[in-house]
Amino acid sequence: MRFLPVNTDSFLVELPTLHDTLALHDALSAAILPGIEELVPAARTLLVRFTPWLTDAAALCRAIRLLPPGGEGRRQLPLITIPVCYDGEDLPALAGLLGLTVNQLVEHHQSVRWKVAFTGFAPGFAYLASPDWPKEIPRRTTPRTRIPAGALGLAGEFSGIYPQASPGGWQLIGHTAEKMWDIARQQPALLQPGAEVRFMPVSGQRLVSLPGAAEVVCPTGQAATGAMTIITPGLLTTWQDAGRPGRAAMGVGVSGARDNGAWRRANRLVGNPDVAALEITGGGLRARAGQDLVLAVTGAPCALTLVAEGQHFALNMEQAFAMQAGDELHIGPARRGVCSYLAIRGVCPPPEQLGSAARDTLAAVGPEPLTAGGQIFTSPQQACEAVGPAQTPADWLPAAAETVTLDIIAGPRTDWFSEEALSLLTSQPWAVSEQSNRIGLRLNGEQPLARSQHQELPSEGTCMGAIQVPASGQPVLFLRDHPLTGGYPVIAAVAPHHRDLAGQIPPGCLVRFHLISSFTPVPESKCHEE
Repeated sequence: MRFLPVNTDSFLVELPTLHDTLALHDALSAAILPGIEELVPAARTLLVRFTPWLTDAAALCRAIRLLPPGGEGRRQLPLITIPVCYDGEDLPALAGLLGLTVNQLVEHHQSVRWKVAFTGFAPGFAYLASPDWPKEIPRRTTPRTRIPAGALGLAGEFSGIYPQASPGGWQLIGHTAEKMWDIARQQPALLQPGAEVRFMPVSGQRLVSLPGAAEVVCPTGQAATGAMTIITPGLLTTWQDAGRPGRAAMGVGVSGARDNGAWRRANRLVGNPDVAALEITGGGLRARAGQDLVLAVTGAPCALTLVAEGQHFALNMEQAFAMQAGDELHIGPARRGVCSYLAIRGVCPPPEQLGSAARDTLAAVGPEPLTAGGQIFTSPQQACEAVGPAQTPADWLPAAAETVTLDIIAGPRTDWFSEEALSLLTSQPWAVSEQSNRIGLRLNGEQPLARSQHQELPSEGTCMGAIQVPASGQPVLFLRDHPLTGGYPVIAAVAPHHRDLAGQIPPGCLVRFHLISSFTPVPESKCHEE
């Protein structure tokens, strides 16, 4: 058992086998140690996220060492048969790599009895393992930016089916029409840890399973009124709040506002508690008031214009303002940063899914992004405090072509990289690609990061701010909608105090990393202290 630092609020426990990992997860879940927020089991590791002011890594390390040994206490679930069309674009090359024909590879994949070891990456994404599948399948050198829902892939010792359209680096061998994740089901995930799975071949046209649109309505039982109508939603406008922690067991990440500080400020300015607000990516939103309102816009600075009776009035960011029925609010493009937050006093957020109204763009959980004609409601029953004082506009946020510096903490796989790579990580600037989004920032450097260890990394838990390095050597910095697990080594992670700043970095920016804590595995002696 080895303990590897991830950040100031998380660490990895590395274990010899998948069985050991699942056994520790069950034992630690039953122990309910104070301060633990989330456990993310993976192939050979267990990610432990904790609250720093309630406990620390050393105390948890000692407690984990003292846990009694035990096997997996998982309930056995029935066998699930999944029909698959074996037409994946990686199938021919993968068969050749393994020294098999396509038919031999397909037949062997069907004959194996698979079992769900754990879930991760995205809600409903199950990692299927089998002792009868000894093959280690390498991931793609560069992950695909989009893999369709229902795609069946192989990576390492695992099989897995993508529940939603998402990026990914697995080798694709087929697809299925079965829904891996359906929020309308009593148990949204079709494949749960412990379930046995068998694949059955089918033929026919290409089948793609897409999630149904979530209906955005005001919660029943509240007297709500249509307070605002969206005229133009801009590039992307979503509902966001603090997210949904504690859902890792079903493969659901925390998500939530990219800039938590700006989201909270918007609510404080209008007197709301920490309720969902609109996250506006890049600006461009226009809306019309259906009644008198009090609003505030925070975060990425934009030109705010109130249109009333044909006249245009400039408004201030980071300050509460009033609108009357019939007035329009026009939010211009973001001059700096990425996301602005619009809070409405007494807002009635859309129904929660899994305890949150946040839209997770990777998992497709939460209310759909806003569209033209969409309605926003308020409720007189919503408790509000006094309107807050104006705040300083966030003109310090980065703009395209500028350089921003992020503090980072080395680990957990820093020792997988050469000394030159560690030097390059902090010495050269990294350009933020246009392909960046709420899932992560894709970074491009003049010189890629070289690994000193080239073996496949079994999938392991990741955190917000993790800097993952695929085989191409060009890093990806994970943001709020990042996958729960990943199969590329994490060289470092953005320190907690710079997570909001990382979420506001626009494409075209240059990022420099400043190392504030070097890689140091938790010493064994500390783990044995009484």
